[in-house]
Amino acid sequence: MTHCHWLQQPIPSPSLEMRTQAEHRQAQLTKPAGSLCRMEEMAVRLAALQNTRTPAVDRVRIVVFAGDHGVAAAGISAFPQAVTVEMIRNFSRGGAAIAVLARQLGADLEVVDVGAVADPSPLPRLISRRVGAGTQDFRAQPAMTAEQRDQALEAGREAVERAGDSGTQLLIGGEMGIGNTTSATAILAALLDLSPTLLAGPGTGLTPEGVVHKVQVIETALRHHQAVLTDPLAVLAALGGFEIVALTGFYIAAAQRAIPLLVDGFIAQAAAVAALRIRPDLRPWLFFSHSSAEPGQQAIEAALGIHPLLNLGLRLGEGSGAAIALPLLRLACALHCDMATFAEAAVSGAH
Repeated sequence: MTHCHWLQQPIPSPSLEMRTQAEHRQAQLTKPAGSLCRMEEMAVRLAALQNTRTPAVDRVRIVVFAGDHGVAAAGISAFPQAVTVEMIRNFSRGGAAIAVLARQLGADLEVVDVGAVADPSPLPRLISRRVGAGTQDFRAQPAMTAEQRDQALEAGREAVERAGDSGTQLLIGGEMGIGNTTSATAILAALLDLSPTLLAGPGTGLTPEGVVHKVQVIETALRHHQAVLTDPLAVLAALGGFEIVALTGFYIAAAQRAIPLLVDGFIAQAAAVAALRIRPDLRPWLFFSHSSAEPGQQAIEAALGIHPLLNLGLRLGEGSGAAIALPLLRLACALHCDMATFAEAAVSGAH
């Protein structure tokens, strides 16, 4: 049972009127109908979501949630657990990939520590919402208590409140945490009822033997928690990471505040699957940015029926793939708002 009653607060529906108006405008622009295909679709969706004739994603905030995983004790990562807090410092100093991308894009960057093993605060741009010093090893016990799960969900909601108060037009959620592809894979195996063998990949760079071991670790956890794996909130407590749970709350809260989301790769999409199981009406608010190089990506796309915008073989996380896709949304808006219509340009339309 969760104390996060806000999870069931209403999510607004996209404006059908604005969608119709946007489709009508696209039909009048100086190009063959449908010739910009998915760029047109993005602009029309954003117009409906933002309830405006002039959709825009100029004011963007990227929030990276960081946390550690007890299952790292099972040797499922190519990197030591100390990297999580070291990367939090790197985010704060502006040296990480997502920090570089945020600067280039003119996007706000916020880092939320929801539970690294070591406490790195205080640091610039770092918000401390520590739920614990890492999760428990989920092979033989829940990764977190129900109370900790609710605190992590709340950390995601609070990040949306901060962003909404500053007029953000689009949100990107990122994650950092050694061991979190193992947690994400376990969550997906439970929620999609798929074998970990189909989903598990190298993460930060495991050998094929390491991937086999990772599958065995996840299978052990799934057997141990089998009784609770039908409920998405119970799955998050049993198998989640604090940062994955925070992302889940972040997605739901953003939709409730009518802020569209650009979803990153494999781990972010695992959180999106959990969020969609809790709130299926979240779906219109999610733009899927890219196809991760993780093997489980294909299973996510098949289960959700999605076609992400990019496929660049990325597998970094941090929100980096979503940030790289952001210019596509900006260009879609520019084309929609700034192209001339046939009448304005005195160009003959189709017969």
